[in-house]
Amino acid sequence: MYVGAALAVGLFDRLSPTVVAVLRVVSAGLVLLIWIRPPRAAWRWPALRRAGAYGLATALMNIAFYEAIARLPLGTAVALEFVGPIVVAAVATRRLRDVGALLLAAAGVVLIADVQWAGSAAGVVWALVAAGMWAAYIVLGKRVATAGNGFDDMAVGFTAASVVLCPLLLIGGPVGLAPLASPVVLLVAVGVGVLSSLLPYALDQIVLRRLGRGRFAVLLALLPATATVTGLVALGQVPGPLEAIGIAAVVAAVALRSRDGDQGAGDGPGGITGGEPVEGRS
Repeated sequence: MYVGAALAVGLFDRLSPTVVAVLRVVSAGLVLLIWIRPPRAAWRWPALRRAGAYGLATALMNIAFYEAIARLPLGTAVALEFVGPIVVAAVATRRLRDVGALLLAAAGVVLIADVQWAGSAAGVVWALVAAGMWAAYIVLGKRVATAGNGFDDMAVGFTAASVVLCPLLLIGGPVGLAPLASPVVLLVAVGVGVLSSLLPYALDQIVLRRLGRGRFAVLLALLPATATVTGLVALGQVPGPLEAIGIAAVVAAVALRSRDGDQGAGDGPGGITGGEPVEGRS
C-alpha cells in the first residue's frame, strides 16, 4: 500500500493529489472490471447501494490521504489517519483496557499534531478527514465482505465511485491536465491503483470475512510502522523524536486493545450483529 503511496508522491509535482487519488480509483476499478467481470445481479439495488457506499468511502479516504501526504511526511500522515481504526477498535468493546487504548491513541495523535501543526495545519486536517473515512471503510468493508461476493462489490463500488468523482479530474495540477497524455504518468497511475487499492483491499476482503472489525483494526497496527519505514527508505523522510513517540503511541494503543470478544464470520450481513456495536480511510 505505501510503496504505491510513495509512487503517488512522485506525481504530485505534475498533478494535484486529488487527481492522483481519482486516477488510483479509476485504474483499480478498470482492472477489477476486467478481472472480476461482476454479474448483472451485482449491479442491482440494494447490491449497488452497498457497493457504491463502500467504493465512495474508499475513494474519499484516498483523496483525503493523498492531500495529507502532499503536506506531511508519509509516516506522520498515516499515524494521524490511524485514529479512525483505533476508534473502531475501541468502541467495539467497552472494557477498561480499551478505554486506555483510546486515550493512548489520542495522546499519540496530539504529539504528532503538535509537531506538524505549525508547518501544515491543512495536512493535519486532511489526515483526520482520512481517518474518518478509514473508519467508514472498515464498517462498510465488513458489510461488503459478509453480504455476498466481496470482489464483485469491490469492482462495482470502485466503478460507481469513478463515475461520481471523474469531474474532479478537471482540477488538473500545476500544469493542467497535459500530464494525463503521458504514457509514463498513466502507467504510474495504474501501478498506484494496483499496489495501493487493488491488492491491499482485495486482501482486506479476505481478512474481513474471517475476522470482526475490532480485531481487524488491531491488525492494522502494522501500518504506521510500515509507512514510516517506506517514507524513510523511498522518500528520505526521517521522523523526529516527538513524531516517533507519537507514532509508537498510536501503534501501542491498538496493540493494547483486547483481542477477544470480536465476532468474525458470525457478524451479520449488515456488520452490526453478532455482539459488536455499531462503530463509525491511505
